[in-house]
Amino acid sequence: MPKAETITSAANPLLKDVRRAIARGGLTQQGLLVAETFHLLEEALRSYCEVKTVLAAESVADRVRVPARVQVVILPDALLQKVAGTGTSQGVIALVKPRVWSLWELFRETALVVVLDGVQDPGNAGTIVRAAEAFGATGAMFLKGTASPFNPKTLRAAAGSLFRIPFVHGVEDAMARVALELNRVELFAAVPAGRSVADVDLTERCGLIIGSEARGVGDELRAAAKEVSIPTVGVESLNAAMAAAILLYEARRQRGL
Repeated sequence: MPKAETITSAANPLLKDVRRAIARGGLTQQGLLVAETFHLLEEALRSYCEVKTVLAAESVADRVRVPARVQVVILPDALLQKVAGTGTSQGVIALVKPRVWSLWELFRETALVVVLDGVQDPGNAGTIVRAAEAFGATGAMFLKGTASPFNPKTLRAAAGSLFRIPFVHGVEDAMARVALELNRVELFAAVPAGRSVADVDLTERCGLIIGSEARGVGDELRAAAKEVSIPTVGVESLNAAMAAAILLYEARRQRGL
């Protein structure tokens, strides 16, 4: 482990910055992601992301394995727990420089883009991105009003996928529609009652729109999309993340696993 610094005061500017970022569900003042857990630290390094600083509790500091260029800061366990955004912290928080993707990087090859339209729960948003990577999506588009991809809860739910899959965020509905149309992406909106997903062709360039947990897909994109649904028995609709995973799997199945 590189030579470490020690912080013992909760008033330290770095710790205050991290706490503010966690509280508002975004980046630090330096524009860094707050990635908690050893798994996210390992995933960031494995994905060749730039890890700037690692905050480690004294009890787990000897488990931190990072390159010499990474700043390591050791905190008393109680202080690290106060900074952390989880109730039972593993004792490690990595500050990671996020990759910046262009909108057009989402449309490479035979595009399979997942569009998050107002998905407000960070856990759902992160799980959707995890499924997107698992089933070969080329990118994810977070429309304005969707949970931030930089929210620490979104990062944890994505389990490292946000370090690798191209994504853009804060996109206006109209801009998203224009970009999708310019890139010849056929849109499919997930709805409770529509044509069965098994009966539509997802082998060409396509976008799967997952709407908000409360109102579903917004009018702007719904008007430009074909409506598809997942046949169910006994329930009317599925959780947004579960529905996205099923649709993405079907796209992957049709394209040949």
